[in-house]
Amino acid sequence: MTIFLCGFMGCGKSTIGFRLARKLNLNFVDMDSYIEQQTGMKIPEIFEKQGESHFRDLETQAVRELSGRDGVIACGGGAMLREINAEIARKSGFVVLLDVPFRTCYFRIADSDRPIVKRSTRQQLNQLYDERYNIYETHCTHKVDASRSVNAAVWNIITALEIPVSKEKENLC
Repeated sequence: MTIFLCGFMGCGKSTIGFRLARKLNLNFVDMDSYIEQQTGMKIPEIFEKQGESHFRDLETQAVRELSGRDGVIACGGGAMLREINAEIARKSGFVVLLDVPFRTCYFRIADSDRPIVKRSTRQQLNQLYDERYNIYETHCTHKVDASRSVNAAVWNIITALEIPVSKEKENLC
């Protein structure tokens, strides 16, 4: 089973994804870290030296490479914006939108070194969130509330995907 988590920057894809993978006894891959390992460059460096378009191509390559593997994949915030990426991911498993309000995402990312955050105002990020949210909704197979605790988000995903979990694993969250 492959589960791709998507959503805006700061929605909790990595944190929730790690916990979900542990709970389901699956591998966890943070797509941005995966890309950094494959290229030997940090994401801000890729943006700076090769541009955002090249980075988006690297995301497509990563989706192709990771699809069909058993695991939980925390996608970068822009990975599911391309129709081809969403199509590949949907064919290999589930694409779960972590539904979190902008204000929560912004609180989590405001002081980060993310290239898009560094070059944008709060208003521009809010506009980007609004634009991307509709695309995420269109491309996902499931949408779950991830605005509360990590444990609640993990259970919301398990419930939405109708994944059976043994009583022993219930306490792993």
